[in-house]
Amino acid sequence: MGRAGCCYRGAERLASSPSLRPLLLLIVALCYGAHRGHCQVATPQCRIQKCTTDFVSLTSHLTPALDGFDVEFCKALRSYSACTQRTAKSCRGNLVFHSAVLGISDLMTQRNCSRDGPTSSTHPEIQSEPCNYHSRTQYTHPHAHAHPHSHTHTPTRPGYLFCGLFGDPHLRTFKDSFQTCKVEGAWPLIDNDFLSVQVTNVPVVTGSSATATNKITIIFKPFEECTDQRVYQAVTDDLPAAFVDGTVSSGDPNHNVNGNNGDSTGKVRALWISERSPGHHVELHAGYIGVTVIVRQLGRYLTLAVRIPEEMAHAYDATQDLQLCLNGCPTSERIDRGGHLSLPLPLPPPALGLHLQQPHGQGHPSHTAPYSAPQRFSLEGARARCREQLELQDIYFHSCVFDLLTTGDANFTAAAFSALKDMESLHPHRERWRIFPQSSADTSHPITWLLLLTLFALSSALV
Repeated sequence: MGRAGCCYRGAERLASSPSLRPLLLLIVALCYGAHRGHCQVATPQCRIQKCTTDFVSLTSHLTPALDGFDVEFCKALRSYSACTQRTAKSCRGNLVFHSAVLGISDLMTQRNCSRDGPTSSTHPEIQSEPCNYHSRTQYTHPHAHAHPHSHTHTPTRPGYLFCGLFGDPHLRTFKDSFQTCKVEGAWPLIDNDFLSVQVTNVPVVTGSSATATNKITIIFKPFEECTDQRVYQAVTDDLPAAFVDGTVSSGDPNHNVNGNNGDSTGKVRALWISERSPGHHVELHAGYIGVTVIVRQLGRYLTLAVRIPEEMAHAYDATQDLQLCLNGCPTSERIDRGGHLSLPLPLPPPALGLHLQQPHGQGHPSHTAPYSAPQRFSLEGARARCREQLELQDIYFHSCVFDLLTTGDANFTAAAFSALKDMESLHPHRERWRIFPQSSADTSHPITWLLLLTLFALSSALV
């Protein structure tokens, strides 16, 4: 019946997530049928093509990183399933139809979607949820297709920015500039009209300017009728699953986060906290401003990853210009100068690592769990340890090696790995994920490699 209509734009973006690959297989099946001349989906009787077209239209604007993704995706799947049921009789024997049914079932299982619940309308009456940023911005500019009176709208996707901080500490700015800074004491990462994120860094080892984060304070500022001010604070050995006032969410308590509990509204709470691993991994979701924050404790120090809409990140005045995520570290606070890090050269092997300071000497709270003892890493030993979790030798790998050589604390390996995974989870542009040190020299000689190691904290990223 021809190829037109059997392949759909937007599906490849959804299928880039491993958990959504069955959808890719479904779309490929449709395209394959068209290519073989057996695309029986355009007949008046079997309307599986229309079902699939509607599903792709409903999900083309979604990405797994967006707040409320599960809610909208499950609604679209239920609509897709209902459509296949309506055309089941006329599609008997159609392989594409049966592939679609199996694909829907697999995706519902993977996304924990209930069979019964709200569905998406292919001709929705757009009603913006004022406390859901994605809902407010999704249909900002409606455009009619096909006919002047069509109710189909083209969704607009807001731009998002990513910022991360981990290790000694390594900063990835909104512009994907990768820096290593000292920034000892309290410093603002983000400070705008909607959100404030401040970190406190303390020295890690004696004789080095390297620091690491032991305190994070996040302030969600009041926003219309959605939430009053909420403050979250984490310090070493105290990673709470609640705001400082003891609450865990803000907004309509009847709103459902994931849509899997039979809630007919399918709405997203304005602000809530999700504890992924007690004492180690907490996520904060501000649906009303489209912000997600991941906070972790690895060893004695904290890491942070933030995704925020671009328009929110730029809502600040001249008094709020000191933001590390926005403008990077001041030149005087940079450990890397012109891309070079000051490693103690030459170092007599195998004593490349430095001893950690005693925990209580830094004023940290008493520890409730043992930490890894400081080790002495040779260059090759540090590389081998980092390769256990970081196969690709990008900037995260080099950060890991630097941290092991500087501190001797093996927990920084996990910190670099987690920072990489959080970046992949939140960073909106896959093509910008990887940053590599700029180097064309031979790295086979150990001394040369050590010199090149000092280049790993780039002033500007390769994008």
